Amino acid sequence: MALFFRRVNRITLFALCLALTACAAYTYHEFNRQYGEPETKDRLVESNPKVDFFEQEVKPILDSRCVVCHACYDAPCQLKLSSAQGIDRGLVDYPVYRGKRLTASDPTRLFVDEPDTDGWRQRGFYPVVNERRDQPAANLEGSLLAKVLDLKARHPLPGDKILSEDHFDFALNRENQCPKVETFDYYAKAYPEAGMPYGLPGLDEQQTATIKQWVADGAWLPETKPLSTGLQAAVEKWEALLNQTDNKSRLFARYFYEHLFLANLFFDQVEPQPDNRSYFKVVRSKTPPGQAIDVIATRIPSDHPGTTEFYYRLQYQPVELVSKTHLPYALNDKREQWITELFFTPQYQVNSLPGYQQENFNPFVTFEQIPARSRYRFLLEEAHFYIAGFIKGPVCRGQVAVDVINDHFWVFFVNPDTNAAPMLDGFLEQQASNLRLPGEQGSNGGLLSYWTTYSELHLKYQKAKSQKLQQFFTEQPIDMNLVWDGNQINQNAALTVFRNFDDAAVRKGIIGNPPKTAWLIDYPLLERIHYLLTVDFDVYGNLTHQLNTRLYMDFLRIEGELNFLTLLPVAQRTAVRDYWYRESSDRLHKHLLSYSLAELPEPAIEYGDEDPKQALYQRIQDRIGPAVSQRYNLASAEVADGIKQPLLRVQNAKGAPAALLSETSILMVEQTNGAKQLFSVLANRAHLNITSLFDEKDNRMPSEDTITVTHGLVGDYPNVIFSVTEQQLPAFADDLVAMEKDSDYTQLVDKYGVRRTNADFWQVSDDLHNQYHRQQPDIAGWLDYNRYDNK
Repeated sequence: MALFFRRVNRITLFALCLALTACAAYTYHEFNRQYGEPETKDRLVESNPKVDFFEQEVKPILDSRCVVCHACYDAPCQLKLSSAQGIDRGLVDYPVYRGKRLTASDPTRLFVDEPDTDGWRQRGFYPVVNERRDQPAANLEGSLLAKVLDLKARHPLPGDKILSEDHFDFALNRENQCPKVETFDYYAKAYPEAGMPYGLPGLDEQQTATIKQWVADGAWLPETKPLSTGLQAAVEKWEALLNQTDNKSRLFARYFYEHLFLANLFFDQVEPQPDNRSYFKVVRSKTPPGQAIDVIATRIPSDHPGTTEFYYRLQYQPVELVSKTHLPYALNDKREQWITELFFTPQYQVNSLPGYQQENFNPFVTFEQIPARSRYRFLLEEAHFYIAGFIKGPVCRGQVAVDVINDHFWVFFVNPDTNAAPMLDGFLEQQASNLRLPGEQGSNGGLLSYWTTYSELHLKYQKAKSQKLQQFFTEQPIDMNLVWDGNQINQNAALTVFRNFDDAAVRKGIIGNPPKTAWLIDYPLLERIHYLLTVDFDVYGNLTHQLNTRLYMDFLRIEGELNFLTLLPVAQRTAVRDYWYRESSDRLHKHLLSYSLAELPEPAIEYGDEDPKQALYQRIQDRIGPAVSQRYNLASAEVADGIKQPLLRVQNAKGAPAALLSETSILMVEQTNGAKQLFSVLANRAHLNITSLFDEKDNRMPSEDTITVTHGLVGDYPNVIFSVTEQQLPAFADDLVAMEKDSDYTQLVDKYGVRRTNADFWQVSDDLHNQYHRQQPDIAGWLDYNRYDNK
């Protein structure tokens, strides 16, 4: 139920503001006279018939029709309907994402920044359900939720297949209108088509009646239930591990917290089925285990907690899973044993604990006493989680982070068992000052001479790293042993990243046709990616904080690419790099030339007459072998040949068909036996280079665009859903690969697409989510329709 946004001209908006201001006081008085003064009520209660009605009848409707637009930080009006606490908190009339702000704003993180609804009211949030006298008429009249449903019922979508831009605004930077219930009647007169779900078909009569019955009865919500005996024991066990008092344990606990604070932690030994799991966040609390958690709300996890007495706790998350923010991470006996082997068995001393001063924004300073190999192993064994970390989590609009990466590339990792990795204990400590990160400037950082300062630091580090590698490679050659093979079982060894404008997705495996670029990541690079884009990145930070993050990520991308180029013949390295950075700015080109690609010797890898880059891709795949996940790879998917072959033709299309497609399309194929299969059709936008901060379109190369088709769903923000039968699939593929102009894409959507105006939209959406949970139960959550096409 995307709430209250549409394009308005300034005169209309000004007139509306005057009208609302003049009428608000009168209407507020009238509401108080009829229904009493507003007062926050204790709406979350233990199980009773009205709460049971919510959980059994109302919640499934809210999840499938409302959470799909109201769950992430960019939910319109910050209304998050994925939990009872979010419903009770309500909405506010300012957004999280205000990219031009000069000073950082106050965080508004549910479950973190305020302990209860009273606190949110003091911050300006106002209710979506009635907080006046508890009577059916008052509950309905005082509920914004009921009113937007009624408005939709009175003004359903027009009959047009494409909604008019004069009446509906789906732009990401749209102005959200967030009226209070007292002024809603005036708003409804001005914007009669702004009922919910916005720009989508309305709820059916039974669904609307069910929600309104719950509202009329008082909109009671379930209080968080006590944990089961098994879960409680598991929580106590891990909290005990994280709160041991010796220095070694305390430093490990800090490392655990700063690297897993975004994780949805679960206990698979207690709850083995993915569709029936409870999830927890690791937080810092003023209270010890055994007492109610009192969260310490710092802007970022590496900030000073404000007290020397604090505890690491596992906070239960009573929220509906949303694909965009779901980062699952298992805690079990195997994980505990692995942690013991990494952090407690090695013989090292922690003589004193690091503080939280500015230098401790540098993880290579904070955790220097922990062996670097242990730190790398900890990250490497779950590398997918850490790469996904800068994509998921609170960064619902991640253009600052992801417009610095290509639309499709493969990621590999340096073998931790080779001494060629410049991560040996002692080296990183020597380089700590060169490995500084912009997080040290804080959420209100200034730009100053940022590029010069940090580019010089990065060049110093790269030079020292190159010298260390030269010493090593005088004794043994550069060969495929440099690449981690996942010990032939760990599927984190090879990853594929897809970018969709301001969002991205990462999946295990070598997916799609060979991409333009690839990264080879070592420990210092992986650690800095995590701290730059996850730990130290503040979505509430000011403009320069976000620009600094974006600029520094240029260096990290370049570093990963240069690592990969090391495996190519010396004579090929420069040509490949220059192709990746065609027509880059003079400043960046000069910076790139500062990295010598000829310092390291020829690799001991046989290439023959093959294209070296393509041959290297195959050598890496052969080395990793069975550890390469095939889960999303179309070529190895266990589907009928009549489905696979048309989709392989789609994947091999380049140029116009790829450029005309929306970035993320979901394809649902109904097989002849009635079963349904999900595929993603991802358009990979090509660029001359990806170094421009603002004018990305000037670097576009549509003739080089490609397509990747995955078996299974990839991406959290679908732009369009195609629904076809197995018999229709060959024709769908023919029509898609033959596209040459915009009208061809329109016809493709006419024939096979499910537009937001389609009367069957919600039925298709339900089928899609049901199949998503069946096909990918370990990662599935509700998709977000805030970027769904209107074309």
